[in-house]
Amino acid sequence: MAKLASLPMIFTALVVFVGGTAWTVFYSFTSSSLLPRTDFVGLAQYERLWTTSRWIVSIKNLAIYGVCSLVLTLVIAFVLAALLDRKIRGEAVFRSIFLYPFALSFIVTGLAWQWILNPDFGLQGLVRGWGWESFSFDPLNNPDIVMFGLLIAGLWQGTGLIMCIMLAGLRGIDDDIWKAARVDGIGTVKTYVRVIIPMMRPVFITALVLIASGIIKLYDLVVAQTNGGPGLASEVPAKYVINYMFQAQNLGQGFAASTMMLLSVVIILIPWAYLEFGGRKQ
Repeated sequence: MAKLASLPMIFTALVVFVGGTAWTVFYSFTSSSLLPRTDFVGLAQYERLWTTSRWIVSIKNLAIYGVCSLVLTLVIAFVLAALLDRKIRGEAVFRSIFLYPFALSFIVTGLAWQWILNPDFGLQGLVRGWGWESFSFDPLNNPDIVMFGLLIAGLWQGTGLIMCIMLAGLRGIDDDIWKAARVDGIGTVKTYVRVIIPMMRPVFITALVLIASGIIKLYDLVVAQTNGGPGLASEVPAKYVINYMFQAQNLGQGFAASTMMLLSVVIILIPWAYLEFGGRKQ
């Protein structure tokens, strides 16, 4: 009965997700514009994609955001989880505060941080109002550091969830390990580095997949904060896809960009699947 009950979801997954993916890849080899059409042009859409400066800029921006987001999210989340794992007073309150931003949509987060980083009404205006007239912090209007302005909002939004995952992993470790480390005279930091973190390998892999998937589909935050500006300084692949499919009415180019994003997801999922399932077999 359980297998029968799962058939509708299996059918939905095959038709909607797998079918939609195959449909997108298929039409990425055509010259579809306003409507899909089977006018095959081979790899022409991909050649055009990788010779378009806008796409190259979006890839570079995503790489900068992705590396910084991945490293900082893991580090900050683990440090917060380790502090909460010390069973501090008011742990539930702090845990709720850290997790609360994840309950908000990226649009709300983007708009909130757009106001916070606004040079006239936000942090810069507040500090200058205190008398520090030389203070300058306007990342969203600076093309050189605009991605770091987005990064601040992204870290605020997503670090809480990863922290909770890390905290759950820490709470799953037997207290006898800590007792043995104290008996052997091993310091707290060294215990985390040499013992605890290696034991939390599955937790880190899960966190890595969640963070990476969020990085690849980055869109709402960019639209809410900068809409890709100034100029193309904060353009990202997901926004490139949406613009070409619904504004430029070039479905073939949008499908090609979508397929490249799909490929990047597959590159992440295959190592994860190997580490998870291959390791269990061994």
